[in-house]
Amino acid sequence: METPAQHFDCLIVGAGHGGAQTAIQLRQLGFAGSIGVIGEEPELPYERPPLSKEFLAGEKDFPRLLIRTEAFWTERQVMFLTGRRVTAIDPIARTVTTAAGECFGYGELVWATGGSPRRLRCAGHDLAGVHAVRTRADVEQLKAELATTRQVVVVGGGYIGLEAAAVLTKLGKSVTVVETLDRVLARVAGAELSTFLENAHRARGVTILTSATVTAITGTAGRATGVVLGDGRTLPADMVIVGIGIIPETAPLAAAGAAGSNGVDVDDHCRTSLPHIWAIGDCAAHENIFAGGARIRLESVQNANDMATTVARALTGNPRPYAQVPWFWSNQFDLRLQTVGLSIGHDATVLRGDPASGAFSIVYLRSGRVIALDCVNAVKDYVQGKALVEQGVAVAANDLANTEIPLKHWHAQGATA
Repeated sequence: METPAQHFDCLIVGAGHGGAQTAIQLRQLGFAGSIGVIGEEPELPYERPPLSKEFLAGEKDFPRLLIRTEAFWTERQVMFLTGRRVTAIDPIARTVTTAAGECFGYGELVWATGGSPRRLRCAGHDLAGVHAVRTRADVEQLKAELATTRQVVVVGGGYIGLEAAAVLTKLGKSVTVVETLDRVLARVAGAELSTFLENAHRARGVTILTSATVTAITGTAGRATGVVLGDGRTLPADMVIVGIGIIPETAPLAAAGAAGSNGVDVDDHCRTSLPHIWAIGDCAAHENIFAGGARIRLESVQNANDMATTVARALTGNPRPYAQVPWFWSNQFDLRLQTVGLSIGHDATVLRGDPASGAFSIVYLRSGRVIALDCVNAVKDYVQGKALVEQGVAVAANDLANTEIPLKHWHAQGATA
């Protein structure tokens, strides 16, 4: 058995939002043991959402993205082992091994690796000029090519794709979004919101192609020059951005015997099936009460941070099950989309406000109870609607549609669904 180069009372694998928040919460809750964080990137933990927004647009420089300063981590005795990738776990010896062959021991292991961008598999997917938007390095490379870029094809009409399309359009680029499904955000939003966003993007100069597949990327001298669609058309492209989801980074856990198919399965305290190993964030599949008890993965900062707090509480002797209402947000042009709850399984929707005004909400109901809201430039609805989702409040559709009645009116009238 290999002797670990170093042992940590708590070793965190993954230096994103979840990994950083775990270390922060452990210290805030009085954890006195040693904490190590292994991160694949060379940087200290930084915010990911601005990568496709303010950082891409040049409105924020990288130091402003750091979750905490280097001095903060030093003061709290959190050791970062950057530029390392964990490739194996021995749950019996309680060690992890990196790609470089280094071995580190742990008392408790927190897996917070998130996922890697899903890549296209067609011919030309690996040409220069084809980009993901997942890390600082991804966006730095993309930004370095903007000066010589006029035409951009964005593959994928999810949050990342639409945010990148908005930024690049504002930077004067000609942008086309290609989405396989029949509408953008089809996996996470209702048809009304999809239609509104498609129209909003088109009105600002973005071309949106739905029900369209990519069959190849053409190139010259090793660099992308076009995107071939299933109907035979070729879209000229100086740059291709691929935003078609992520693949959970859980292979070492699976090889060590952890349960899970889509990510790694965790219980309501974020424990995996392996002793002394926890998992949080994008890669953790959990039974979510706001999804009707279905086992799902949530790809959001909220989920990563709240799961980190759940693990920290468990490791400091004050366990509380994870039961936080999900929320998400997105900035596109002058539109701020805020979502609370999960619209999975809704059987009715209520439009609150007028989309033509640029400020409205869509309320999702299941069996008459509020389960989610999509709020566009409607901060009050978002803030007040959260309690309706948490409590599973039943409200008549015509009352919800009446913008003269604030959503907080029903806060004390609900019962948990």
